[in-house]
Amino acid sequence: MPEVTPSQTVGPFLTLGLEWPKGADVVPPGTPGTITVSGYLYDGAGDPVPDGLVETWQADPDGRFDHPDDPRGAVAPTVPGFLGFGRCCTDPEGRWEIRTLLPGALPGGEAPHLDVSVFARGLLDRVVTRIYFAGRPENATDPLLASLPAVRRDTLVAEKTGPEEYRLDIHLQGDRETVFLQV
Repeated sequence: MPEVTPSQTVGPFLTLGLEWPKGADVVPPGTPGTITVSGYLYDGAGDPVPDGLVETWQADPDGRFDHPDDPRGAVAPTVPGFLGFGRCCTDPEGRWEIRTLLPGALPGGEAPHLDVSVFARGLLDRVVTRIYFAGRPENATDPLLASLPAVRRDTLVAEKTGPEEYRLDIHLQGDRETVFLQV
């Protein structure tokens, strides 16, 4: 019988194999309508995670994916250079930032959101969550948000901090733990 390989955590050496050439830019610099979504990644003690990675995947502004798994069929984005994917390592203070466009709503009543994977030291696998946007009327009918206790919904809703800026801090554990999804 072959020997079992010991488990390893996903961090802290993320920059050795998970860096993304386009980095945090889901759209080319200067794209009209670009927003910045940022925040801090915190561990269970409330300390910043300086060696984590935040990855996003999203629909384009029309609510479509240029991907074969989109049940409506893959459609090229109408915005030139839109990738739908971004990846950002946290800085020494645990800060991350993605530059993108607001996604469109999805079929089935899903409000505009970013799908998020977080990789960090101490995790045996990534954790998955979502980022919704404050002030969007679709949030009231989103199936996932509606399924959560009201006191937990705000862990998924980024606050608008400027004309083109949103912020959501991600807490891996503790009293302010972000809602994570089983995928």
